[in-house]
Amino acid sequence: MKKDFQKWHSQKRHIENERPRVFFKEREIWFCHLGENVGFEQDGRGDEFLRPIVVLKKFNNEKSVAILSQIRLVDAKRLKYKMGDMKVEYFKVLKNKIRQFLA
Repeated sequence: MKKDFQKWHSQKRHIENERPRVFFKEREIWFCHLGENVGFEQDGRGDEFLRPIVVLKKFNNEKSVAILSQIRLVDAKRLKYKMGDMKVEYFKVLKNKIRQFLA
């Protein structure tokens, strides 16, 4: 399947210039504009290049969300809409698993 980088770049330009940063908290589940990525990185899906993410840690208002599939930081402008919240006990298990993975 060919990747449509031109379409993603147009969408990315809109996200950068016209989307506000949204308010979010740890444990929230959001759909996020992740784009058209290289190689085996997870691409966003559909016309808006969206994928679900879990907010693992809020660092600041500029770079603020960890994506679990690839553990990276993204800007809050990429957040499209909130889907819900992860239960506290599941979130604790998830954080422990990530700590084990990174250790």
